[in-house]
Amino acid sequence: MKLHVTGLNHRTAPVEVRERVAFSDAALPDALRELRERTGFHEGLILSTCNRVEIAVATDDQVDAQRSLEEFLGEARHVERKKLSAHLYGYDDRDAIRHLFRVASSLDSMVLGEPQILGQLKQAYAVAKSSGSVGSYLDTVLTRAFSVAKRVRTETMIGQNAVSVSFAAVELAREIFGNLKDCRVLLVGAGKMSELAARHLHRSGVSKILVTNRTRSRAEEMAAIFDGTIIDYDAFLQTLPEVDIVIASSGAPHYILTRDQVQRAMGLRRGRPMFLIDIAVPRNIEPAINQLENVFLYDIDDLGKVVDQNRKERESEAATGEAIIAEEVEKLVARLKTRAATPVIVELQDHLDQLRRGELQRLRSKLGPLTPQQEEAIEALTKGLMNKVAHGAIAEIRKSAAQEDGWQTVSLVRRLFRLETDE
Repeated sequence: MKLHVTGLNHRTAPVEVRERVAFSDAALPDALRELRERTGFHEGLILSTCNRVEIAVATDDQVDAQRSLEEFLGEARHVERKKLSAHLYGYDDRDAIRHLFRVASSLDSMVLGEPQILGQLKQAYAVAKSSGSVGSYLDTVLTRAFSVAKRVRTETMIGQNAVSVSFAAVELAREIFGNLKDCRVLLVGAGKMSELAARHLHRSGVSKILVTNRTRSRAEEMAAIFDGTIIDYDAFLQTLPEVDIVIASSGAPHYILTRDQVQRAMGLRRGRPMFLIDIAVPRNIEPAINQLENVFLYDIDDLGKVVDQNRKERESEAATGEAIIAEEVEKLVARLKTRAATPVIVELQDHLDQLRRGELQRLRSKLGPLTPQQEEAIEALTKGLMNKVAHGAIAEIRKSAAQEDGWQTVSLVRRLFRLETDE
């Protein structure tokens, strides 16, 4: 049995190619059935996300899995094979295991350490298993991949630091306020980045989101997303004393919040801190506001520096994750090699047992009827002799199974015991 992975991702294919190759959830069961029907394919899984499409299969050793999967992808997604080939990568056996471990652990993701890919891989596994496409081989590899991903996340800090501007803003807010559930947020402007930051804050449980925008219709759209409250643009300064977090992304060419305005608001807040996030270019909030006590102002460059630092820390943690994966790959490869030797051991035992039973049958014709006690004694004696004869060969097969040249021992045993079908 051979493990093979073929696919493309955000590094090897542009989005227009990934879109054409992607599988919808509804299309997966039929695609998996078609995959299993290909000659030499025993098990299969399809992982399809916005950033990658990958197929993992367990095949016969002699199958050209890369070529066959390229043909399958082209046929299934109605794309010419030659247009796909340049974007596809392929991995076999040890390299395939390492790749799946890296994918599950988010070391191969666009955003290093993001947690979504593990959930997506588990979902792909669940669909393939319910479709009958995952057998014992892929099950062993994939369940181990999930365990390795958990180990990487537990033993490193790879997922601890925000690496997007919007999420970095939320992490900074947590540092200032701790629990965000009692915080009130004011969105000034309705840009995409402020919407993303607001989404993170909303998921973090902020108590209320206020929205103001020069164009009221856009404010209404944003307020509907977060079940927020609309504030007239001309009156939003009056709400400053009541809010804890301000996200500014207005297209105004000048400061819409000045030092004096925030200072007056802080006089009414009785020492409670205020966090201001200016993600507009040109800036919406006067930088001098940072001089005020208990006021924390971050602009887009400040957040960018936080993200860069966090990304470097994740990259540093990734080196530890890669070391964990290298160790786990060798463990699984050794386990699979030992498992691959099992059919030979079973074949040897069956062969010797057939010889034993044949000799017993020949002996019975000479001895005549035997008592139950005699039958039991002869069975025990002959089985014991068979086990002693097989013991050395089985021990050597198991010992050498995990070694690179272990196939030589297996081949020798097969010849010595006449297990070769062509002899």
